[in-house]
Amino acid sequence: MANIRILTDSTADIPESVRKEYGIEMVPLKVHFDTETYYDAVTIQAEQFYDKLVAAPRLPTTSQPSPVDFLEAYKGTESQQQSADAEVIAITLSAAMSGTYQSAVLAKSLLEEQVDVTVIDSKSASYGIGMLVVAAARAAREGKSKQEIVELVQDLRAGTKIYFLVDTLEYLQKGGRIGKASAVLGSLLNIKPILTIDSEGQVAPVDKVRGQKKAIARIIELLKEEFGDTELIATIAQAKASETVKEFAQQLQGQLNITETNFTTIGPVVGTHTGPGALAVFITRAR
Repeated sequence: MANIRILTDSTADIPESVRKEYGIEMVPLKVHFDTETYYDAVTIQAEQFYDKLVAAPRLPTTSQPSPVDFLEAYKGTESQQQSADAEVIAITLSAAMSGTYQSAVLAKSLLEEQVDVTVIDSKSASYGIGMLVVAAARAAREGKSKQEIVELVQDLRAGTKIYFLVDTLEYLQKGGRIGKASAVLGSLLNIKPILTIDSEGQVAPVDKVRGQKKAIARIIELLKEEFGDTELIATIAQAKASETVKEFAQQLQGQLNITETNFTTIGPVVGTHTGPGALAVFITRAR
């Protein structure tokens, strides 16, 4: 059986219990509140982060792991280093959004030990990455080869649909994603932009409607057009939007052929740009 280690970064937003269950390794990104620095999902968790975010006078900043961070992760623990046939598959945040992927690639080139490392650009964020990572970890546990796992990840990446909403345009404006005038006008009109992550791994607009309920209804309409009656797996990610999640999940299950629904939380790094109240859905065909 192949000895394959699955590694990702903290923006995959995989619940800790799932990471532990499948032995998924994680390299954290950092969040900076002025002079305070936190390691995403290590020294700051989502609940604590959103409380600090709302109270902060300035938007925090984020930073990618260094190549050294990935290098140490590739080397692994002392017991892992003793396994000569170990292979590592690292799946990272979209290269179009962050330098995290490049850090992972550079770390591979710095390896002196004979560690077989494959780095995959998820071309996604949050559980768009997490979905790929968990599938890879399950496949590794089943004894699939590295090539089989890489092909599985590529197929899943191509077949996943992502839509997300933000509760307020304030954080997109603070982060420089939209102008202040657009943010003020959008908030006054209760405009809810529906966003996606495109095939190049970039955030892209899909539509904009007035009000949360209409936005959710529009997302379901788009998913119906895409998938019809196909059996689907849904993961809903949220940032302090638990009441909306319940309503969204009920509508998805009532109007689409959802065979499995999972839930996760949008973590600090992604949450810096979406703000509290954000809601995302990740849809893939059931296998």
